[in-house]
Amino acid sequence: MITIIDYGVGNPGALVNMFDFIGYEARITNQASDILEASHLLLPGVGAFDAAMQRLHNSNLIPALEKAAFGQRTPLLGVCLGMQLLGRGSEEGATKGLGWIPADTVRMRPDPAVKLKVPFMGWADIEAAPSARLLDSGSELCFYFTHSYCMECDYASDVAATYQYGRPVVCSVQRDNIYGVQFHPEKSHRFGMKLLSNFVERSAV
Repeated sequence: MITIIDYGVGNPGALVNMFDFIGYEARITNQASDILEASHLLLPGVGAFDAAMQRLHNSNLIPALEKAAFGQRTPLLGVCLGMQLLGRGSEEGATKGLGWIPADTVRMRPDPAVKLKVPFMGWADIEAAPSARLLDSGSELCFYFTHSYCMECDYASDVAATYQYGRPVVCSVQRDNIYGVQFHPEKSHRFGMKLLSNFVERSAV
């Protein structure tokens, strides 16, 4: 069962609706037992990094998530802020992240000369790495974003996709069975549908 984590942050219902539209059954849960039985896991998130991590700690679901992701190798996708939580931490706050991806989240600082606004809200074309399992490198890929912070990875091999905002911005990561996307697939129409379908069909390693 595709399982979306409800820890009081984000809109998991929109993801359930998108999965239903493309023909997959998904459920929302805040129970450790459901996490351990899941075929695929999604960790959504919006808002501030520290508040989200505190809610995740308060949910007491992190041990089950770690057992599923690392013991059972269940594919897991972090969405928007959920992707940032996969790293070590964020300039936005002082709370440690999950540390599953060797990366830090930093505030977006485009060159002032190009007069780009932060936060970035809108659509962007992205470029997928040839190794990206959830994205088709070389094809048209356009997703909806709303964010002020972005992930910077220690290793280029963990970067699955970038987009240009004065400089390359990491917008998707993958490491073994752990994935993340900075954009909102549930708001990205046919591109988001394809991404979520690929997660179900291609994410196992």
